[in-house]
Amino acid sequence: MRTRDGGASLQERIVALIHERGLAPGSPMPTEVQLMELLGASRNSVREAVRALQALGIVEIRHGHGTFVGHASLDALTPSFAFRVRSGPGGIRALHDLVEVRELLETGLIGQVAQSTSAPRLAALEALANGMDRDPEADRAFHALLYESCGNELVLQLIGLFWDVYHEVEPTLGPPEERTAEITVNHRRIVAALRARDAEAAREAMRLHFRDVKARIARAEDRPVPAPT
Repeated sequence: MRTRDGGASLQERIVALIHERGLAPGSPMPTEVQLMELLGASRNSVREAVRALQALGIVEIRHGHGTFVGHASLDALTPSFAFRVRSGPGGIRALHDLVEVRELLETGLIGQVAQSTSAPRLAALEALANGMDRDPEADRAFHALLYESCGNELVLQLIGLFWDVYHEVEPTLGPPEERTAEITVNHRRIVAALRARDAEAAREAMRLHFRDVKARIARAEDRPVPAPT
């Protein structure tokens, strides 16, 4: 967001203003006229900067009510992240890299979960695992619930971001594969390890889960590219 001469852009100056005033998410922003006066900028420049910050989730425009400080959810990054994966060097290989990062994150955390997951949460996880053959959203709900006990909101947002990007890009892997029973078994294995409070078994079960995901990506990489017609 830097200008060509290295100075702070208008977007950066608005963000700095939010921090200087200690404005929390949901707080009303200075009006457009106030921003023009505070920043010495034109109306069009202020509007353009605010729209750019809205796209990032840093501000929220509520029509008829004004502009407010946003929550900067990582959801706003999904389109650009998906574009980066799809257009990056290596094509499908970039999707493998995304899954690998998610695997590192989840296998690193699952040991902590094994020591802190309650009986009611285990029951809910088991129900989600058993419902994966009927509900395609159960897989996402399983992984979100899995890490709630960590008390780390950023972790939950990152896992949600990786999930959204993977499933947006997944059609590039070709037709869906029928793997419902396999997925259910993998998730039941994770639950069993958590129930036994066996951190290493939980990590190994998670590695097996991601091994299957990466194997599908590898099969797509090896698939011949159709000849042009």
